[in-house]
Amino acid sequence: MMQAANAQITALNDGIFAVDTEYIRPLQDASHLLAEKGRAAFVDTGTNDSVPLLLDALRQRDIDVADVDFVFLTHVHLDHAGGAGLLMQHLPNARCVIHPRGAPHMIDPARLINGTIAVYGVERTREMYGDIRPIDKHLVVVAEDDAWIDFNGRQVQTLFTEGHARHHYCLHDPASRGVFTGDNFGISYRELDTEKGEFIYPTSTPASFDPIEAHRSVDRIMGCNPEQVYLTHYSRVRDLDRLAGDMHAGIDAYERMALDRRDAENRDAALEAAMYGYLSTRLREHGFKGDDDAMRSILDIDVTLNAAGLSAWLNRLDKRA
Repeated sequence: MMQAANAQITALNDGIFAVDTEYIRPLQDASHLLAEKGRAAFVDTGTNDSVPLLLDALRQRDIDVADVDFVFLTHVHLDHAGGAGLLMQHLPNARCVIHPRGAPHMIDPARLINGTIAVYGVERTREMYGDIRPIDKHLVVVAEDDAWIDFNGRQVQTLFTEGHARHHYCLHDPASRGVFTGDNFGISYRELDTEKGEFIYPTSTPASFDPIEAHRSVDRIMGCNPEQVYLTHYSRVRDLDRLAGDMHAGIDAYERMALDRRDAENRDAALEAAMYGYLSTRLREHGFKGDDDAMRSILDIDVTLNAAGLSAWLNRLDKRA
C-alpha cells in the first residue's frame, strides 16, 4: 500500500501548480500540475517516491485521478521521469507524451536503468529510483516537433530542444505565456535568489550535452516570447532576457572550461574543481550571503554531474579526432 503523503504545492499562475517531488532535498525538483476546466495534466513526475506526493496534490486541488489527461515528460532522465510508470498505473485515463528517442526507454526501461547505474552505481540507483515501472505502449503518445496537443481546449506545443539530452522537448503553453523547459533553460534554485533576482546556470549532465544545441535550445525557448518559464529545478523564473543571456554565457564558459582541460592529467577532478570555482564565483558576484558549506550543499550535486557531462562531451570529441 502506498504511504500517505503531504505534498508541498506552490500556486503559480493560469492553473499551474509547482509540486515539490522531494527528490534529494526540498525545492530541488518540481513536477508541475496543470488544471484546465476540471481536467489536469502533469509535466515531469520525479521518482517513484514522488508519486504519493503527486496523488496528494490532486487530492488537495480536488481533482480525481480519472480527470488527468496527460503526463508530459520533457525527457527521460530519472529525476524527471523515474516515477512516470508507477504514476500512470494510478491514472486510468492518462496518456504519456514522450520524445521519440525517449519513448522506447519508458516502454522498456532496461537500458535507461543500466545507463543510470553507469553514473551512480547499483546501490545508489536502487536507493534513489527504486523499481522503474514500464509504461504500456498503448498509453504512450510519441511527441512530434512543433506539434500542438489539445488539453481540454488549452493548446500546448511540443518543441524539440536537444542541447541537454537528445530525447528532450519543451512544452510551450501560450495560455500562461510560458514554457515548461525541463533542463534546457538550466537550473535556478530558489535558495540562490538574491536581491539581484534569480541565479541560473546550465546543466551539462551526462551523457549527451552539446553546446551548439544548448544555445539553440535557449534561443528556441525565447522564440516563444515567454513571460516566464517553468524549470524542473526549480519552477518559475522571470526576467528572461537577463537569464537567457546568463545561460548563453554559461554554455560558452562550460565549453571553454572543458577544452582548456582536455589534456589534463586527471581531467575529471580538474573539471570538478573548475566547475565549482566558476559557479561559486558567479554566485558570490550575484550576492549570495551563505558560507561555503551552504553553497556546497546546494551546488555539489550539479558540480559533479556537470563535470561528468563535460568529460563525456570531451570523450566524444576525442573519438572524432
